Amino acid sequence: MAVETKYVVVRKGEEKMTFASKKEADAHDKLLDMADAFTDWLLQSGMQMDETQAENLGLYLAEQKETVQHILRTSKLPDVTAPAAADKPEYDAAETKKIRAVKAA
Repeated sequence: MAVETKYVVVRKGEEKMTFASKKEADAHDKLLDMADAFTDWLLQSGMQMDETQAENLGLYLAEQKETVQHILRTSKLPDVTAPAAADKPEYDAAETKKIRAVKAA
């Protein structure tokens, strides 16, 4: 019998994704936090968009965090021929719960 540990990202009581490592789950949770912040900011902007559009754009901006930061720093698009920066997600344990699944051998 094998014991497997899984990490589940939970948002508003709903399971979003399951990961094999806490590090990956925390990184995804932080991405969702950032997307929520972008969504709230976009909805407060007064621009004409519905909530779904704001959520989609918020998630896209969060996923493209490195590119957004580069544009804000340099006012230019990143060089697409340069190798991508190493993905170094930041971690936050908010709303991540650990569950143990027991798998029969």
